[in-house]
Amino acid sequence: MKRRSLPVAAALATTAALLLTACGSEDDKSSANDKIAGAEQGTGKPTESAQPSGAPAEDKPDGVDVSLPKDMNLVFDWETPGDKNEAAAMADTANFFRAIYRGVNKRTTDDAALAVYATGDGLRYAKTQIDVRLEGGWTATGTRRHYQATTRSASNGNSVEVAFCVDSTKFYSKEVKTGKVLKGAPSISDYDRFKIIMVKLPTGDALWQASKVYVETKAAQCQ
Repeated sequence: MKRRSLPVAAALATTAALLLTACGSEDDKSSANDKIAGAEQGTGKPTESAQPSGAPAEDKPDGVDVSLPKDMNLVFDWETPGDKNEAAAMADTANFFRAIYRGVNKRTTDDAALAVYATGDGLRYAKTQIDVRLEGGWTATGTRRHYQATTRSASNGNSVEVAFCVDSTKFYSKEVKTGKVLKGAPSISDYDRFKIIMVKLPTGDALWQASKVYVETKAAQCQ
């Protein structure tokens, strides 16, 4: 989806329950796959995976770079809804997660993509996901699959819930200093069910931001 370039959006404060998870299967000695203390649990054609760095400008939605390295592969295996708003919200849900892992790769919570595709608790969620990896000295590698997506619009047309499963069985933490990939046996802990509340930026442009993030961990329905 190609849209007019926008300035970096300011983050707005809202409240929501968050459950923050780390990525992939890890060995028992690593805390990269632990849940983060203090977080409260909230109960198309297939989209192409994120482009590597150096992707052409037409692959940069809203003029914002959400490209990732080749070994950090986010796959969005879902169908595009027929509703225009829901399709745009779903596309920017994918960009929200690309922005998170771009921050992980770039080792910063200040990348422009985060401010464009996240606001309020969505922005806090994203920054916490990045911070825990910065503090642990980890990046990510492998394939993270997003699938079984559904969308539901609010009556006012300004909010869309995007729900989907995540399979992280082939998505791992990697030590930045040593390059060691931290792998473990696949388990139910590698499956999560997300609900993202996407809100439309009130500018007339088709830009949607993640405002709230709910996660059900160990999601058996996603296996």
